[in-house]
Amino acid sequence: MPMHGGKTSQQTRILVVEDEAHLAIGIRYNLEAEGFDVTVVEDGRSALEVVDKNPRQIDIVILDLMLPGMSGYAVCETLRANGEDMPILILSARTLPEDRKRGFDVGADQYMMKPFDLDEFISRVKNLLAARNRRDQARQREVPETLKYYEFRDVKIDFEAFQVTCGDKPIRLTQLEAKLLRYFCENEGRIIPRNELLTEVWQMSPNITTRAPDQFILRMRKLFERDPSNPQHFITIRDAGYQFLAKEASSHVKAAEADDAASEETSSE
Repeated sequence: MPMHGGKTSQQTRILVVEDEAHLAIGIRYNLEAEGFDVTVVEDGRSALEVVDKNPRQIDIVILDLMLPGMSGYAVCETLRANGEDMPILILSARTLPEDRKRGFDVGADQYMMKPFDLDEFISRVKNLLAARNRRDQARQREVPETLKYYEFRDVKIDFEAFQVTCGDKPIRLTQLEAKLLRYFCENEGRIIPRNELLTEVWQMSPNITTRAPDQFILRMRKLFERDPSNPQHFITIRDAGYQFLAKEASSHVKAAEADDAASEETSSE
């Protein structure tokens, strides 16, 4: 069960993933003494559940590597694959250079080895948070105002409230799914190249080979299409990219798309 510290609306929220109880208690005590709101979990799957239930509400993750059931490496990699961009500080007894390299390869921002100096640890946490604040402020200055509300068919999307309904059914989206859906809505009717999605939505290099966009398109179809095998809104344009159509797709597009959808379903199994 997650353990929570006291909280006010202004506090920075920190998730500590550590299975050594005495160390977790000490970390939480010292972070709370600095004025942070701290949640502690003992395993990786619980950490992912906390983030999933609190989209955009975890400011930094302090992550052990040797965890029961799911390694810290896997937790970090999953968070990044899901589009989570909060700072991640790995705190581990693993000291080999290859361990540090692997940690950075899966998306960690910093890596500290146990035992660690408390003052240095607190300083790193604060520096990571300050860097994130500067980055977020820069994004707000540079990025034009994004779409706040959108409707198509019987789907209503409130991006600010993070609420989606399809008919009378509420739909829960992850942060990355909402980001992808917003990007499609903002570019309704335009064919979006796959590389553009990787760059603008996943914040990844367009040269990376990944099936993430395909998997998320399948997810969009399952959530919003009346018949996912015959999509009318989330269209794959062969050798070109993807297209979102608020109105029903034309029959010739749907016919081509059905072939592509069947191919994607087969390859994802």
